[in-house]
Amino acid sequence: MLAELGDTAKVLAGGQSLVPMLALRLAVFEHLVDIGRVGELRGIERTNGGVRIGAATTQTAIERSAEIAAAVPLLARATPLIGHFQIRNRGTMGGSLAHADPAAEYPAVALALDAELEVLSTNGRRSVPAAEFFTGLWSTAMEEEELLTAATFPVWEGRCGFAVREFARRHGDFAIAGAVVALELGADDEVARCGIGLFGLGSTPERAPAAEAALASAEFDAIDAQEIGRLAVSSLQSVPSDLHGSSAYRSRVGAAMVAESLRSAISEANRE
Repeated sequence: MLAELGDTAKVLAGGQSLVPMLALRLAVFEHLVDIGRVGELRGIERTNGGVRIGAATTQTAIERSAEIAAAVPLLARATPLIGHFQIRNRGTMGGSLAHADPAAEYPAVALALDAELEVLSTNGRRSVPAAEFFTGLWSTAMEEEELLTAATFPVWEGRCGFAVREFARRHGDFAIAGAVVALELGADDEVARCGIGLFGLGSTPERAPAAEAALASAEFDAIDAQEIGRLAVSSLQSVPSDLHGSSAYRSRVGAAMVAESLRSAISEANRE
């Protein structure tokens, strides 16, 4: 149907983002293709070195999954910050990723962990790295006839720490700024690898390459979390300015969220 209808159609999964946009006339489509009852698009399974999650898996299922909590803690910890439980009961992982809202939590987690996203069309299946998937505000690298079917998140082993922090005016609101941090310490107490994802700070979710580079091989007890936070936002090009805060304010909040996340992730990794 997507191949036949082209840009006149839109996929409907949980509808927690699409339906409000339709109601506010921010988007108009002649056809909605409802995939909510396609069982093959749901489920959580371990793969070789990762966890594959079907795109129609609800956020509540992810929140309640003991397997996700153990294998991909960052995803599990980000989930309760998404809206309210009524929204998570209907909202799906794939819907959040495909909607590509830059203030959403899941896209930032996918970026930080280097997730692989599976998309399908009548022409076949392909895998898109999260780093290439988000192309702009509410836009992705998927073609009109393609459907997001699953995401695979790598499982980090060893002395690892994970944290997510966001600032919103009320619980359940989209974050003014937020950060997710994944960090692994080596046997020598130096940072072996790290990933930092930012949300609410641009037209897409962002990585923080300067901050990640500064952390590489650094001894954990010598890390200046505030400086890393400053580095994380220093190269951002399009921090939004709106009624919730100026660009400078969002940047300061973002730096603070990175610093808090980093401290928590280091503390967790050092306890392993």
